Amino acid sequence: MSNSHSRRSFLSKAALATAMAPLASFSSFGSSYEKAVGETPKNSAPSDLKITDVKCGYIKGSLFVKIYTNQDIWGCGEGVDAVPGTYHLVKNFGQRLKNQNPLNVYRLFENIRKSGFFQGAQAGMYVAVLSAIETALWDLAGKALHVPVYQLLGGKFRDKIRVYCDTALYQRNLPQPKDFAEAAMKAKGMGFNAIKFDLDQFNDPNKYDMYNWTASPGELQRMYEQIAAVREAVGPKTDILVDMHGRYDAVTGQAISKRLEPLNLLWLEEPIPAENIEAYKLITEATSTPIAAGENLYLAYGFRRLLEIGGVDIVMPDLQKCGGLGEGQRIANLANLYYTPFAPHMVASFLGCMASCHVCASVPNFLILEWQSYFHTDPMFKEIVQYDGEWVKDSFITVSEKPGIGVEINEAAMKKYAVPGVPFFE
Repeated sequence: MSNSHSRRSFLSKAALATAMAPLASFSSFGSSYEKAVGETPKNSAPSDLKITDVKCGYIKGSLFVKIYTNQDIWGCGEGVDAVPGTYHLVKNFGQRLKNQNPLNVYRLFENIRKSGFFQGAQAGMYVAVLSAIETALWDLAGKALHVPVYQLLGGKFRDKIRVYCDTALYQRNLPQPKDFAEAAMKAKGMGFNAIKFDLDQFNDPNKYDMYNWTASPGELQRMYEQIAAVREAVGPKTDILVDMHGRYDAVTGQAISKRLEPLNLLWLEEPIPAENIEAYKLITEATSTPIAAGENLYLAYGFRRLLEIGGVDIVMPDLQKCGGLGEGQRIANLANLYYTPFAPHMVASFLGCMASCHVCASVPNFLILEWQSYFHTDPMFKEIVQYDGEWVKDSFITVSEKPGIGVEINEAAMKKYAVPGVPFFE
């Protein structure tokens, strides 16, 4: 009796469920359809994508470029250093790009570069502006194809990018060794496991004179004592990097690199200017301290001879002025043929930083990327970009998985920092 009742109850419930199934299925279909429609790209075919305009704005040492299209998709890029006074160059490049398909990034890059052989396309302002344009094209292409830039560059070797903190302990203030130690511990306390300091001090009272690039014994001692204080403070497991900004001669480069050997630096950066790569080789061969250079070289061509002769141990192109993201990857791949690490210089906003991260993720020989302390101290850098993720944690940046670079510029916030007298996104 009990079993019969249970069976009858079960069959009744089963019948009711069967009757309701079409309604439940219809309801489910409707929500799935709504979701599918919402996620379907509303743009026309990528082959129909055309560039309609190129506009720019300037803030301090950076150029920000925005490339617009006929499908309401845009791309943003950044150039640094060699960009002042280049507004009309941006507009000139923009005219060359109009009505072109932005997905042909390499072709558009080559068209502008090769058409400028007699206009300065080998280095300097021409290439720095082209770097911003090229980066914006990658951002635009990623958004149009709904993939992050690293995927367009062939995929990624790593999810997180290690960075070192440039402490901005400026030598013009004549800091003492204890100031170096305190700055190092502050950066370490923020989670950084690699820290950089400047060694060049133009107003050092020990200098022979402001034009003589040979460091005096007093200068050499001052440099050693400053970095020795850092090593004592942070211990043996934190990487220390030092920068000389190309403001000394080969004799000084050899002398200071030898003197710093016991401190086990990750590298000594640009002891001499970029122009004479044979002189770099003399320094590199004279010391066990790794020598790094490259932020003032342009295009992969600028790195070819340097790598061929073993002029440096580490290459550090600036992707916001060396030619852009594709060119940065070419430089990294060229360096990889010589088993040379790739460690990009980076003095841009978080837009440029994340753009660099995509390249760093896409190459096997990446070592470390520069991170600026101004991200923590100057509110402007938070205001001028839009990014809802964490910027940096424990000396690593997680590469964005959003289409394009993953960072947007905030034009309204940028405007109050714009360079006076220069058109702003007009």
